[in-house]
Amino acid sequence: MQNRLEDRQQLNDLINGWMHRDLGQWDQLRNLFHPDGTIEITWFEGLASDFVTGSMRMGASDLRTKHLIATPTVTFNADGTKAILETNAMIVGENIKLNLGCECHNRFYDLAEKRDGVWKLFHRQSIYDMGTFTFPLGPVAIDAAIVGKYPREYATLAYLLEQSGFPLQRVFATRGSQLEADMKAAAQRWLAA
Repeated sequence: MQNRLEDRQQLNDLINGWMHRDLGQWDQLRNLFHPDGTIEITWFEGLASDFVTGSMRMGASDLRTKHLIATPTVTFNADGTKAILETNAMIVGENIKLNLGCECHNRFYDLAEKRDGVWKLFHRQSIYDMGTFTFPLGPVAIDAAIVGKYPREYATLAYLLEQSGFPLQRVFATRGSQLEADMKAAAQRWLAA
């Protein structure tokens, strides 16, 4: 039981380590993932190490983001070396040049592995629940045709990303979607393997 509590604490710390991205602490962000770790979110799909490089580029742009992270639910495999983590989160974004922002509620859906006694992320995905625009300095015009290209659950985030030079390449999982069901089914197979 004590080991499970320690594992849960390590995993909670790992998930909360996402604040390193918001703070521009790139080495610490890179350390959240195993070397072969991958990530697929709205604006990036690929190796986590490449994601950090992309995040550095984003950090130098007019786009600012902050992630508010809750405590994950954790499902372990039988021997306690793999875990699925689902974490409520909120992405707050703002393009300071466009005076436009968004808030997007999502759930990070992570596969984590304990290797050599250390938990790190193996694969991070996101399920998008809902979002809204924010207007830090007052209303600005929104191109409804661009917003309409995306699922409602993350259309505001996608619009802000696209307008900031970080376009999306495909459709992502939303609450209750077949993509969410497929993602979770694949994760269960990975956990049992």
